[in-house]
Amino acid sequence: MSARRFEEIDWRPTPLGPISLRRRRDPASGADVHEVKLGDEFLMSSLFTAGEIALARLGLAELADGQLDVVVGGLGLGYTAEAVLADSRVRSLVVVEALAEVIDWHERGLVPLGHRLTSDPRCRLLRGDFFALAGDLTGFDPETPGRRFHAVLLDIDHSPDHVLDPRHACFYEPDGLRALKDRLEPGGVFALWSNDPPSDSFLAALGEVFADPEAHVVPFENPLQGGTATNTVYVGQAQHTAG
Repeated sequence: MSARRFEEIDWRPTPLGPISLRRRRDPASGADVHEVKLGDEFLMSSLFTAGEIALARLGLAELADGQLDVVVGGLGLGYTAEAVLADSRVRSLVVVEALAEVIDWHERGLVPLGHRLTSDPRCRLLRGDFFALAGDLTGFDPETPGRRFHAVLLDIDHSPDHVLDPRHACFYEPDGLRALKDRLEPGGVFALWSNDPPSDSFLAALGEVFADPEAHVVPFENPLQGGTATNTVYVGQAQHTAG
């Protein structure tokens, strides 16, 4: 544990703006809190991980027993990836991250889960644009073009209506979701983290492509603002094709 009350561990320019990794001492618990900022926006904090963990658990809960191949879109601080690897059914995990800087933090052990993820032989960190790969016939594994997965779990944008890059918006429309569905095995699952309350319009778009979509509200304590806050996890399952 660092003796400093605040430390900027890394700061780098990126195509999306400057990204920084910071560590601060939480005055209530005395624990170190890691935070990531993109420009002036807070992207993630190790103080709030319930939604990221629920994304993995709710997505994988829909799948039958057997060996699972999973994609996580967005590495961040690694909490979704760690929760995926905690499921003994998972035989492979590809984590797609657009920013080489974030992958570097994990490979250098600058974030708490870095060594855990990079030392697990099931886990591969892939630098790439998740949204471009979702719509490309090559898919999420350049070593095996066209490979399909049992689950794709996405945590990149703040929500379908609050995207980090305007180019991401079309992914959340039915045509973008259909392209993603082609990356899934029959019966596979797509799950999405959102910082906003459930959206009827996005559930409708999800329902055009996936069977019985659900929006799960995930409550968690927010000591910074007091009381309880919520995230949303959307889950949709690709139907088995007849014949």
